[in-house]
Amino acid sequence: MSDTPLPSKFRLLPLLVLLLAVAIWSALWLLQVFPPSVFPSPMSVVRGLGEEVRTGRLLADLVASLFRVTTGFMLAVVFGVPVGLWLGHHVRSRFALLPAINFFRSLSPLAWIPFAILWFGIGDLPAIFLIFMACFFPLVLATLAAVANIPSVYFRVARDYRFSGWELLTRVTLPAIAPQVITSLRVTAGLAWLVVVAAEMIAGRDGLGFAIWDARNGLRMDLLVAGMFVIGVIGMVIDRILMRLTKIRSVRWGYER
Repeated sequence: MSDTPLPSKFRLLPLLVLLLAVAIWSALWLLQVFPPSVFPSPMSVVRGLGEEVRTGRLLADLVASLFRVTTGFMLAVVFGVPVGLWLGHHVRSRFALLPAINFFRSLSPLAWIPFAILWFGIGDLPAIFLIFMACFFPLVLATLAAVANIPSVYFRVARDYRFSGWELLTRVTLPAIAPQVITSLRVTAGLAWLVVVAAEMIAGRDGLGFAIWDARNGLRMDLLVAGMFVIGVIGMVIDRILMRLTKIRSVRWGYER
């Protein structure tokens, strides 16, 4: 990634893509390629979105989903990154635990839904648990791999400067793995946002996922698409926020090309 600014005309490309997508959507609706009852027009979706905003339901559902995503994701970061750091520095433990970590990473988070409901009931806790399970193991593996791939010369130089313990961690290990860890945070944050929607559809009483499921049951396709639009926009915002971490002076080197 380079900091070279793009020409102003390039900045219009996302807007042009959006306009093209809306034009294709409108054409499909006008031509009635799909029945209007299951394929709403852009204007009906805008009206549905306005309806959700006026009633206050959209804000309540958005707050509920963001709370679950933030809590589950932060728990995964707080526990997953330290575990990955520890395994990255301990070869025997890594050899012993890596198969189990890969096993749980390969399981679909949605496979845990029956247990989440049985253990935690309906509400916030099952969704938080599912998000944690979806994010924890990928973060462990990403951090582990980043630590294991740090060039050994870094540690030889650190020994020459008599770095050890906390100083070694903060001045060598963390700066070296930060670019890879930030990239994994962006990926797992997107995964958390996907999981919370599925979890709320099945084990929720509010949230954007529940709103989509409720709209489907009520045959309100306009509200369903409006919910999908909000989910996509919030996912983009979360990714952009995490992307700001790449601008930190101590980690920008990992993104310079």
